[in-house]
Amino acid sequence: MYNKVLESVNYIKRKVKYKPKVSVVLGSGLGDLVNQIENQEIVEYEEIPNFPKVTVKGHSGKLVFGTIEDVEIVVLSGRFHFYEGYDMKQVTYPIYVMKLLGIEKMIITNACGGINKNFKPGSLMIIDDFINLMGTNPLVGTNDERFGPRFPDMTEPYKLYLIEKAKQVGKDLNIKLEQGVYAGFQGPYYETRAEIRMIAGFGADTVGMSTVPETIVCNQLGIDTLGISCVTNMATGIQETKHSHDNVVKTAQETSVKFVGLISGIIAELG
Repeated sequence: MYNKVLESVNYIKRKVKYKPKVSVVLGSGLGDLVNQIENQEIVEYEEIPNFPKVTVKGHSGKLVFGTIEDVEIVVLSGRFHFYEGYDMKQVTYPIYVMKLLGIEKMIITNACGGINKNFKPGSLMIIDDFINLMGTNPLVGTNDERFGPRFPDMTEPYKLYLIEKAKQVGKDLNIKLEQGVYAGFQGPYYETRAEIRMIAGFGADTVGMSTVPETIVCNQLGIDTLGISCVTNMATGIQETKHSHDNVVKTAQETSVKFVGLISGIIAELG
């Protein structure tokens, strides 16, 4: 796998002039951040050797290089999910590529369901911990020490100093931020009432179908990670109406102004 990642990285380096240290993974319907990137250089996923293909609505499938607040960044506009049929190494393949590109800090975002009844659709939550309910993880199998240790520590999966920076940016911009635990569910169906009761009992505040695999790999690779969730719906048994992916994307897009402001402000602080 290491050689495949190198092949991807070398291709990207030939296409772009930027050497960013900060990267953002965009969740469903959260693509408006791309519009804030200046002096863009774009590499389509389908061009990159060994890269998976995006199949989910709300994920465009491209790397966008450029600057926000004079900070060089690369945005992964579109992600891969375990439920798409990819294995965990494919799901997290872009994160390995980011590491060998020189990324040191990663902001991982997602659209999710709210379990904490103090939340509502449109709430933004800083993730301070996760629960892996996907039944496996990207580190299963042979470990390549060139990427990181066999048993990475998860004491601080989301760096406390990044959480504090995000909270300060939210305060400065008058954006109310929640904070809590994200549960990664395999999907691709919306959880049952019984499952939500179970997940709530585990201590989760939100639930979604992404983010956990990328977080695990970031920690193995030594990439400092921040997680931001956009609550697009309340979970089954809490929300009275039925779920739909179209509504998830719609709510995420409606929240985009404060989301983009928050992420842009955090990027400025990281620079």
